[in-house]
Amino acid sequence: MNKIALLVDSCTDVPKEYQERYHIYVMPLMIIYKEGEYYDGVNITPEEVYERFNEEIPTTSLPSPETVMNTFKQIKDDGYTHVIAVTISSGLSNTWSMVSSVAREFEGLTITVIDTKNIGIGAGFSAILAGQLLDQGLSYEEVCRRLMENVEHTKLFFCVSTLEYLQKGGRIGLVASLLGTAFDLKPIISCNEDGIYYTVTKVRGRNKSLKKATELAEAFAKKYKRYNLTVMHGGAKEEADKIVLQLKAVLPNIQIMVEGQITPALVVHTGPGLIGIGVQKIEE
Repeated sequence: MNKIALLVDSCTDVPKEYQERYHIYVMPLMIIYKEGEYYDGVNITPEEVYERFNEEIPTTSLPSPETVMNTFKQIKDDGYTHVIAVTISSGLSNTWSMVSSVAREFEGLTITVIDTKNIGIGAGFSAILAGQLLDQGLSYEEVCRRLMENVEHTKLFFCVSTLEYLQKGGRIGLVASLLGTAFDLKPIISCNEDGIYYTVTKVRGRNKSLKKATELAEAFAKKYKRYNLTVMHGGAKEEADKIVLQLKAVLPNIQIMVEGQITPALVVHTGPGLIGIGVQKIEE
């Protein structure tokens, strides 16, 4: 019998509840300050990152090859034979490439690395889906096939208060960094088919941008009979809570609802005020 492990990087933002339910191994990214390095979500909190922004905007780095190798060793020692590793988009991070490289060298495990072409829980939904499918008794090959098929049916729309942090972190993608601040134009951002940030549309003002992002997510969800939904935030809980209530009122077929504060590494790249609204297809 195959024994299948699930592995994610910390920027997939899978909630602890699902990490525990599906025994998901997590590779933390690094948050780097001048005075030291921290493991994403392990020994630093989002609140601490926000508090230190006035002094320093840190950088992030992917898990080291040694960390990934040691994680694979732990998985093997725990008696697993197969691994499904889920990472954030290869268009936004080298994590997928590095994990794939280590996986090719590692002996004793069958490893598939899923490039979600997405970010945050938009990527993490793939790991949750994998856990559900494994619980249903699907084979390793079938689960991997379903995850790769589902990539194009998972969409995250997000709004940031400022593009400063995406720009400083080099994660601006295809989003124009100079948007005419005099007009208070706010981009609604998503990942394209290559997993790179792009501007879906531009709206004037914060409230209108959140309304438009909510409408886009609602329209995407309504293409499917059943779906998972997420509303994540970066220090903007009150706004996020209102959007959750709005979407629950108009989307009756939500299977899983994930909401909460994004991980510290994602905070570094988005700054305060992020709202992300995401949908994953469960059934056509």
